[in-house]
Amino acid sequence: MTWDAVVIGSGFGGSMVAHTLVRAGQRVLMLERGGWVARGPENWDPRAVGLISPSYSTKSPYHVTADGRRQAAGLWQCVGGQSVFYGGASFRFRERDFQHDPIIVGDSNAAWPFCYADIEPFYARAEELLGVAGESGVDPTEPPRSSPYPQRPSRLSRSAQAIADAATRLGMKPFRIPLAISYSARGAGRACINCGTCDGYACAAEAKNDLATSVIPELMRCGMTLRTNTVCTRLVRDGSRIVAAEYVDRVTGEHGRVTARCFVLAAGTLATPHLVLASALDEVSPARDAIGRYLTRHCNAVVLGAFPHPPNREGGFDKQIAIHDFYHGALSLDSRQGDGDDPERAVRPLGSIQQMTPSRGLVQAYLPRGIRNAAALVMSRFTGLLIIAEDEPNRENAVALDPSVRDQFGMPGLHIEHRYSAGDKAAAAALIARAKAVLREAGARFCIVHRIATFSHALGTMRMGYDSRSSPLDADGRFRGLDNLYVTDGSALPRSAGVNPSLTIAANALRIGAQIAPAGVAARPAAFRSLRVLDRPQALGNP
Repeated sequence: MTWDAVVIGSGFGGSMVAHTLVRAGQRVLMLERGGWVARGPENWDPRAVGLISPSYSTKSPYHVTADGRRQAAGLWQCVGGQSVFYGGASFRFRERDFQHDPIIVGDSNAAWPFCYADIEPFYARAEELLGVAGESGVDPTEPPRSSPYPQRPSRLSRSAQAIADAATRLGMKPFRIPLAISYSARGAGRACINCGTCDGYACAAEAKNDLATSVIPELMRCGMTLRTNTVCTRLVRDGSRIVAAEYVDRVTGEHGRVTARCFVLAAGTLATPHLVLASALDEVSPARDAIGRYLTRHCNAVVLGAFPHPPNREGGFDKQIAIHDFYHGALSLDSRQGDGDDPERAVRPLGSIQQMTPSRGLVQAYLPRGIRNAAALVMSRFTGLLIIAEDEPNRENAVALDPSVRDQFGMPGLHIEHRYSAGDKAAAAALIARAKAVLREAGARFCIVHRIATFSHALGTMRMGYDSRSSPLDADGRFRGLDNLYVTDGSALPRSAGVNPSLTIAANALRIGAQIAPAGVAARPAAFRSLRVLDRPQALGNP
């Protein structure tokens, strides 16, 4: 039996496009590489955090060369993808982020094939689905909105209030981070218990509105079929169409294939080009030389301020305050390009500053072995600010196949090459300086800086655009050269902007879904609106 759509990946891109397709009455099969993450007291265990949790796998590692250093990177493998472990920050890109900026874009040809007004209704829908709590009218860079936030934010923690007061004294305009967290019960959902373990943890209370708690269960109740522990290894092409997806069951090792009228790739910014290249789909693309290139991942760092007394005695979640006063610039380019006299290229956008204090578990998970335990003991005296600098799309920042290596599923290896530009580093340094000023004003005795080297905000390797030679996807997210393959994850975004990308990935996936299944498509019979969870490949032929 042929499905209407097969969606590969259950993160923001996969879940949101599936939401539109299921509501249009389509028979949707979702393939997810990982399994469900259990929810309960075990989520508070330090061994359940971030990159050391069982949901982050290095069994099929990616080999990374970043700024001349070699390392290995793994993959998030769980229902809901990275949303299960994110901190809930749900920002819209700014209106100017969708406009051409020659300083950021350079000669990369990166361009949004639509404007902010085109995606705004889908931002509103994504905020509704995720139950985002926020406050309008206080963010100095806030783009136009057609509707209010679904929820009001919670009270500020003591440390968040201290950061907000310090920033205000310095003439800045701090505001509340929009968060996908339920502060009161929503439907069958629970309310936040303020345990302080949102960022980096699966929510034990199921109050953080990650996709595995807020979206996917409802899709399954409406008829979507989810198959977990299923690794898609190849997309089979016949002429200008994809006719099947081949897979391996991660538990049993069994091989199989599924057929569909439409295929949606939402495996992630690294895994999506990996599958495209491993399937030799670049052979039919007019933008074949751009597939896997122009990787962006923000130039991030956490600035930690040491205080004489614990700033967050209650231990509650304090990722609540953001500062956008420097979002659109101004950083002189004299030092890196020598063209500061040109008014068109005199300043560079910087990005955002957000409160983020790593929990004791995160510190023990991420810092070097020799200092992690000692650092965890003194973390109660620290509070932090995360800086997010938009990085420039660079053709040389790319993923490429390594045919000399095969993983346990028969997939060729993947090598990642990445280097920040001088402009990226200068923007990050400028934001770090401002973050330090806020922390010192709040009473910090000294500050330390921890650079972030993960690919949690990776974007751009299968970008949309106008130029068919440098953009693998058209404005509708369709893969150029094929009639029925779409990409809806972060790889489709041509620029990273200066805020967390999850809400934009979600909104863009809703937008692309509306192109695949326009409103008005007749719904399928009620028989397809039952709960379906498949655990074995032989059931896939009977939707």
